[in-house]
Amino acid sequence: MPAYELRGVIPAVPTPVSPQGNVDVGRLISFCGHLLAEGADGLNITGTTGEATSLSREQRLEIIFAVAGSALDKRKIMIGTGAAAVADAVTLSRAVGEHGFAGALVLPPFYFKDPSEAGLLRYFEAIVKSSPDLDIYLYNFPALSGIRFTIELIAALVHAFGSRIKGLKDSSGDLNYASGVVENFPQLSVFPSNEGTLLQAREGKFAGAISATANLSPAACAAAFRNGDSDALKRAVAIRAIVAKGSLVPRIKSVLSRSLSDDYWANVLPPYAPLGTDAAQELFESIQGDLGRF
Repeated sequence: MPAYELRGVIPAVPTPVSPQGNVDVGRLISFCGHLLAEGADGLNITGTTGEATSLSREQRLEIIFAVAGSALDKRKIMIGTGAAAVADAVTLSRAVGEHGFAGALVLPPFYFKDPSEAGLLRYFEAIVKSSPDLDIYLYNFPALSGIRFTIELIAALVHAFGSRIKGLKDSSGDLNYASGVVENFPQLSVFPSNEGTLLQAREGKFAGAISATANLSPAACAAAFRNGDSDALKRAVAIRAIVAKGSLVPRIKSVLSRSLSDDYWANVLPPYAPLGTDAAQELFESIQGDLGRF
């Protein structure tokens, strides 16, 4: 399979689920196709926006197998495989590697909050050994995981695993941190989680942006990254500013349910709860004018 360098606009795709919590892979694959058709350069599936940590290992494998068997270009898709249990992370990462996806986006083990560097290296060593050719993208989200990929920890991982550490997604919101990773590790592809950085990415500072709200503005984000369209970026950033005023996952899914005229998309997994009818309608009306095509 020819190489494909992940960069540019990468929406962090939500996972459609039934009211009973079952995954609808058909809806997921269809929406992924829509995002790519609207200009997304790649996709992140079963990340935070995809409610991965609320899905069972079997559900996550179901998604991996279904997407692998679809017509979607797997070279453009990174799959979240981080888990609290190393055995789960290994199983998921091995499946991602065996099916030829672009890489695995890996949260650190997120329950115990004081692991040593040696312990974290053991976790990543197990994942690296599980799939010899799989690219690993570190997922820095200390507000939720409780663990920060410090410059020192990244250096230890790069020293231990070399080019297998391909990049990093930063959801800390600290652009000084993301810039510091770029400066210290120019070989890594660094993706902030905010589409507001896409013009900086276009200039080469970052590899792109992996963003939850890019699901609602893929064409505008693509215009910003590919053409330097600042007006398009303003529309995308305006959507993010409003949607991010509350819990991103239920709010994004609420907007999608109205944009796609499909109530199924409003379903979320515990501990989330769906938005109420009035709140959902108010949110949709507040950004409707800036939304892309659905």
